[in-house]
Amino acid sequence: MPIPYRNRKIKTLEDLDLQEKKVFLRVDFNVPLSNGKISDDTRIQAALPTLRFLLEAKAKMVIASHLGRPKGKVDPKYSLFPVAEHLAELLRQEVAFTDESIGNGVRRILSDASSPKMILLENLRFHPEEEGNSLKFAMELKNGCDVYLSDAFGALHRAHASTDALPRKFSDRGIGFLVKKELQALSPLLGQPERPFSVLLGGAKISDKLKVIEKLITKVDELYLGGAMVFTFLKALGRKVGNSLVEDSFVPHAIRILNTAKGRNIRIYLPSDFVLGKSVESPGEAKLESGRDIPDGWMGLDIGPKTIEQFSEGLKKAKTLFWNGPMGLFEKPPFDRGTIEIAKNISELKSFRVVGGGDSVAALSMAKVTEKIDHVSTGGGATLEFVEGLPLPGLESLAV
Repeated sequence: MPIPYRNRKIKTLEDLDLQEKKVFLRVDFNVPLSNGKISDDTRIQAALPTLRFLLEAKAKMVIASHLGRPKGKVDPKYSLFPVAEHLAELLRQEVAFTDESIGNGVRRILSDASSPKMILLENLRFHPEEEGNSLKFAMELKNGCDVYLSDAFGALHRAHASTDALPRKFSDRGIGFLVKKELQALSPLLGQPERPFSVLLGGAKISDKLKVIEKLITKVDELYLGGAMVFTFLKALGRKVGNSLVEDSFVPHAIRILNTAKGRNIRIYLPSDFVLGKSVESPGEAKLESGRDIPDGWMGLDIGPKTIEQFSEGLKKAKTLFWNGPMGLFEKPPFDRGTIEIAKNISELKSFRVVGGGDSVAALSMAKVTEKIDHVSTGGGATLEFVEGLPLPGLESLAV
């Protein structure tokens, strides 16, 4: 059955005739590489159910992705070749790899009946036309394919050639299992979530989360805030913030959010204690601050044990929970404790739990509780923009 989307519908791969068709499949294989080797293949693993479905349908796939930010130029360190090798290993299938995204070489492989069923194109972002949403580039990518499928949820908030201009040129277009799963899990957060509905947001900057906070404040029952962005709120409340990260120009926004929440009788929970360090680059020895005022010469780098307990206890009331963003500088122990303890405690809750954003997902992995979460979103910006209620270009182009 097609998936409802903003008063329209998006077809799934089960709604389309894919038998022996040529399928253009946009995926998100933007994986971390270390010395030419994939250090985390989570995004590749997430696309395997769709790939296996297409293999069973005897479809010929043109698989396309971006990797990193090569800024429209060929850069060997951003080549998708290691991904092609890893994909072939995982599926035990031959994968043809092209040294271009477009051109005669791709056409020859696609038209050759004896060529592999899977063709992985080189990094789309080696071409400036990809991020420029070029229709000409999109038509070169189309290259005689019959069906367009997107399984790249993490890229759907970008109006790029492969996510926006290209799918509009296919009458047969839809989504793979990964995007379908994302929409089914995230849509209730926009509609009628089971209440109480609690949201936990972290991260460094209020500017990154301002719009989603303003949107969620009209929907949630309780909002919990962690990470460095809390110091902009604490400054708005007249607290001392020491050397902590503060976005002074957003203090008025923080005041407005606090007033809106008060007017709607929605409680915003801010940390009540902190773990301090000297700087992000060189934190030095950690120091516990038992209150909300940060002394001069110090900066808050994690939530303290009292806050961990208060947040964890409060979140037990939730029937629906959305978490995005770390509680502190979790890349550097011991400032990872707040984020990891919260991850562990969330994993034990009975509520419907959705976690999104690269850092939050990494925290689940560090805490070894990923499998206990109801839905772990593969999107960062895409997840936030969807929850914010914004139209995503990569879904707008698929909807009929």
